[in-house]
Amino acid sequence: MAFDFKKEYKEFYMPKNRPEIVTVPKANYIAVRGNGDPNQEGGAYQQAIGILYAVAYTLKMSYKTDYKIAGFFEYVVPPLEGFWWQEGIEGVDYSNKNTFHWISVIRLPDFITKENFDWAVETALKKKKLDCSSAEFLTIDEGLCVQIMHLGSFDSEPDTVALMDDYLEKNGYENDFSKARLHHEIYMSDARKVPPEKWKTVIRHPIKKK
Repeated sequence: MAFDFKKEYKEFYMPKNRPEIVTVPKANYIAVRGNGDPNQEGGAYQQAIGILYAVAYTLKMSYKTDYKIAGFFEYVVPPLEGFWWQEGIEGVDYSNKNTFHWISVIRLPDFITKENFDWAVETALKKKKLDCSSAEFLTIDEGLCVQIMHLGSFDSEPDTVALMDDYLEKNGYENDFSKARLHHEIYMSDARKVPPEKWKTVIRHPIKKK
């Protein structure tokens, strides 16, 4: 049975649809940075997703090649995630998607090293004819956060974020956004197969004690 992050770490991937506080451990990711409207057909965001999955699946399937990764075990590629921000705005303004800056990421198993990552980027270029040089090996330490499972389209997220903010206010916490601590989303639904009203998205915000 392949290791599945969603099942093994339910507290980080399958929260309830009510706010909760978690401490998220440091982890490594494949990351691609960019800006602009994520819905633009063939735009930078959609190209970034293609690069992420090319590297992710090259690593996942490495055991079927001559390249051997120390400590490797079979695993399910974790869900797509994104860190989002807009200049001069705390949180997110969904009505102005052209001003988005984003870091799209897919989590890596702990046994994947920077050397393994570099091999995958090079191999994806050779075998898939896809330039993945914009991908980076990124370590993120989120620390103390509030999170919730949002149900529905991305445009309805402000109502869910309001629940999170109210929860923080009542429990002695506040948001702690900075250049290093960002609005975070984890996409638990395949938007190509599931209607928007049924999308499941983990929303996570960095926080601190008041």
